[in-house]
Amino acid sequence: MFVIAKKIGILSAIFVFFVLPFFSLPVFAQTEAPATPPGNYGLTESKGTLIDRTPQQITGTVVGAVLSLLGVIFFLLVIYGGLRWMLAQGNEQEVEKAKEILIAAVIGLVIVLSAYAITTFIGTQLTGGK
Repeated sequence: MFVIAKKIGILSAIFVFFVLPFFSLPVFAQTEAPATPPGNYGLTESKGTLIDRTPQQITGTVVGAVLSLLGVIFFLLVIYGGLRWMLAQGNEQEVEKAKEILIAAVIGLVIVLSAYAITTFIGTQLTGGK
């Protein structure tokens, strides 16, 4: 019975934090019509096609996207480690596993942030501060 309750608690936490936000709708609480029609969220502005961009810009975009994805993964690992620690209920082995996950996630996050800072610094030096 206890194992089922623990699994239900984990599943409900996953649902609340990761599934439920996707079902919320934006609220436009304004009296006048907006200057731009709602729904485009700036996506109609073109930054240029792939052909118009330089290899440095494409590489910068790819590196930024990969580092952002890694940042999200480490953030999820921190949440997972925290949930695992909270649900350990005094079991020292589970607490140690959770601590290892949290330490590894924080170290990984520091590495990713350092890589992002170095990439940004080198990119601005190569492009002349643009």
